[in-house]
Amino acid sequence: MSSTPVRSETAEAPRARTADMKLEVVVIPVSDVDRAKRFYGGLGWRLDADFVRGDEFRVVQYTPPGSACSIHFGTGVTTAAPGSAQGLYLIVSDIEAARSQLANCGADVSEVFHRAVPGKAVSTAPIRRGAVTLRSLRSAIRTATAG
Repeated sequence: MSSTPVRSETAEAPRARTADMKLEVVVIPVSDVDRAKRFYGGLGWRLDADFVRGDEFRVVQYTPPGSACSIHFGTGVTTAAPGSAQGLYLIVSDIEAARSQLANCGADVSEVFHRAVPGKAVSTAPIRRGAVTLRSLRSAIRTATAG
């Protein structure tokens, strides 16, 4: 009787050298490209591209100030439902200044809230170490991206 060595399903594979990787673009599904373009342009984001190829394809790229990651939206860019983007975070160094700037640009932003553990209730209490401070742009982005 012979035996054949079997690799464990849980055994860790040897690791190759890690390549430098950067998240560069996030696609946001929209129903009205021109309305979304006015929204993000109105926030003061930099317009990097607006390419049209016939009636079936258009891609618009905006980059927030200071960001290395851009957003894409357009026609024929994604099959995701307009307004369905979730879990995107806009990271800022001064949340009060960012809120003021976004509100002055016409965005509907919420009050500050904190989430210490994902899935737990949010709080408007003072920030504790390890908490995440957030402002919601969800309604403004849904309005700009959905029909």
